[in-house]
Amino acid sequence: MAMKFDKISDGVYELDVCGFVCPHPQLYCKKSLQKIESGDTLKLIFDNASSGETIRQMLDQQGDEITAETTEGGKLVWMIEKG
Repeated sequence: MAMKFDKISDGVYELDVCGFVCPHPQLYCKKSLQKIESGDTLKLIFDNASSGETIRQMLDQQGDEITAETTEGGKLVWMIEKG
């Protein structure tokens, strides 16, 4: 189990934190958002549904926006635009 953070195209990054439980998905998401520029997109992939609520609260407080939410094979995939 390893966290995976990659740039997948210009202004689009991917963070895969599957297998991690609270508070790690939130912490890794926060650190990843600190590394990217305002207006960039972070594709967050996680499988610990209970982390979703704390991540959503953090994004609201930071002014970041979830632009899409899907579920793929038991994994939650959120597209997050950094504010």
